[in-house]
Amino acid sequence: MSIDIRRATPGDVDVVAPLFDTYRVFYGKPSDPALARDFIDARLTRGESVILLALQEGKAVGFTQLYPAFSSVSATHVWILNDLLVLPDARRGGVARALLAAAADFARADGALRLELETDHDNHTAQALYQAMGWTLYDGTLRYRLPLR
Repeated sequence: MSIDIRRATPGDVDVVAPLFDTYRVFYGKPSDPALARDFIDARLTRGESVILLALQEGKAVGFTQLYPAFSSVSATHVWILNDLLVLPDARRGGVARALLAAAADFARADGALRLELETDHDNHTAQALYQAMGWTLYDGTLRYRLPLR
């Protein structure tokens, strides 16, 4: 089955939002279709993220969302691959691989220095895919966060 990857537009909000809601549920958040729709609508309408949509036979089966960031040391921009979801029925069919390749192609064409992502320490399936596709860990770095609410 062929996989088509295309960049989502504001007209795709109602296609992307259910996928985004499913993504949030996977990470332990309660389903909230209205919140998902509002969030995706804002990102796409304001141009604050790039969403790549995976389709098989015209049906949306996955997405990835990229956010822009900057490297002060390198004085250039990078993209953060923040979200990646493939619906269960479409897994093990190359959809995630196609989305990751499309994200790399997009970032490369945009002149970005690199793509970055993080995943849970126990998500071994995702880690194996990332490593197989050439992603590497940042050696010797620690990532911190400061909760604000």
